[in-house]
Amino acid sequence: MNNSLLVAIDHSDASRRVIATAKELGSELHAEIFVLHLREREILGRTGVVATEQRGEAHEKLDEAVAELKDAGLTAQGEVLNTVYGHAAREIVEQAKAHDVRMIVMGSRGLSELESILVGSTAHKVLHLSDRPVLVVR
Repeated sequence: MNNSLLVAIDHSDASRRVIATAKELGSELHAEIFVLHLREREILGRTGVVATEQRGEAHEKLDEAVAELKDAGLTAQGEVLNTVYGHAAREIVEQAKAHDVRMIVMGSRGLSELESILVGSTAHKVLHLSDRPVLVVR
């Protein structure tokens, strides 16, 4: 594994804290940072694919995060990828392997136990699927 971090962001309030944590860890570890933003899409039978987020909105969020990390003196790059709704955890883990990162840093929406059981938690799924450390920021 090389000395890099995969930082998964979305539009939640936790993403601000995730970026702050990535700045701190990146500085301490002298790590390169790969920022990942996933556009989840739903497949609706015959009607086709529906994006839940506009392309420009996704890239704007990513560009802001990468710029903030670079302004802090870190080496950072990012990518927006499309994934099927409910498959974000699997995509995060696959990207961590593809980029051979040392650690995954991501946020938690702070779901209750019941909400987590009913709708699932991406962070929880990543913890179970990943073969590398995962830091969940609340």
